Parts: sequence; C-alpha cells; structure tokens
Amino acid sequence: MPVTVLLVDDEPLVRAGLRAVLEAEPDLSVVGEAADGAAVIPLVRQLRPDVVAMDVRMPLMDGIEATRAVLRTVDDPPRILVVTTFEDDEFVYEALRAGAHGFLLKRARPTEIVHAVRLAAEGDSLLFPASVRQLAARYGGERPTGTPLAEARLTEREGAVLRLMARGLSNAEIASRLILGAETVKSHVSAVLTKLGARDRTQAVIAAYESGFVSPR
Repeated sequence: MPVTVLLVDDEPLVRAGLRAVLEAEPDLSVVGEAADGAAVIPLVRQLRPDVVAMDVRMPLMDGIEATRAVLRTVDDPPRILVVTTFEDDEFVYEALRAGAHGFLLKRARPTEIVHAVRLAAEGDSLLFPASVRQLAARYGGERPTGTPLAEARLTEREGAVLRLMARGLSNAEIASRLILGAETVKSHVSAVLTKLGARDRTQAVIAAYESGFVSPR
C-alpha cells in the first residue's frame, strides 16, 4: 500500500509542485489538497492520510492551530510535516512544539521531499539539529514545556541518549556511540518519551533545549 499524503498550502503552485514530486514515486500517493488549515480536520477524517504536508502560514487557520486541532480531535492522527519557506521562522518552532513531527523547506530538492515524507510515515521525526538548536536559542527561552526534566527523573543512560537525540543521531548511531544494542537504545528512547510526556523525538528534543538540559548555544 502506498503512503498517502494530504497537501495543505494556500499557494496552488506549491501544492502542484509537491504533488508532482510525490506522485512520481510508486510508493507515495497524494489523496487530497486544501488551501487552508480550517479544512484539514474534515479532510483528515474523510481521507485518513498517513502524512499531512502542512504550510505553516495560511490566512484563516495557520499550520500551528491546524496541527493542534488535528492532534487533539482526530483518533490515530496522521504524521504532520510543516512546510515552510524559512527554517528560522518562529511559526516553525511553535508548530514543532504543538506536535508537528518535523519540517520541510519549500526549496528542498525532490529527493529530500520524498525522504521526508517516507521518514514521517515510518514514524521517525525529521530533525535538522542545527536548525532546531537555532530555533530553540531564538524562541525557546520563555516557553517552558510544562514537564521539566528535573521532574522526569531520567537515568544517567537515558540522559545520555537524550543528549545524542538532540544532536540528531538516529537509534543506530546512538547505539554505536554508546556501545549498546539497537533494542536497548530503542527502549531508552521510549522511556525518555514516556517520562517527558513527549509524542516523539522532536518534542523530547525541544523539551531538552527549553529546560536547559541541552544548551542550544
């Protein structure tokens, strides 16, 4: 079964370009389009896409509010990729905090777009470590996450795993760095997410930056 994608962007040319890129791949299928975040929830419920490619800036309902609404009201919600022109946009940071699983630049190459959608569909977060650090340094100082890491009581090993997650390392790379088995690292990552109350790696990393556990600078 192909990975199904819903495109949400107020620019028809952007939607057309994304559709052309994605539908050139045999394992990807665009099942619908919307020009504003306000149309997302009914389309998600009707079409049940695996991934939503969501513009962050739209006139009626922006991608932040649409992301919050989908994750709050839809059972088994899709993965959400924020699509943005500028990677240092405060809207991108707020969308990631709201639960978006990663972000995609509109100027990205076709291969990067395809990779991002596949990665999201597989349940992995699309993180650009340098960009997330920059966003956290610029916008995260006065936005406490509500789950301080001091209260999460991470073990020493879980803390080490979180620091490497914040650097953008995959489970396999973390396993190699810490000389651990892949399943052990997976268990540590799962424990970190549970203790932080984070949906995915993206939210865990943001929590690490905002709490000061990892310094964005």
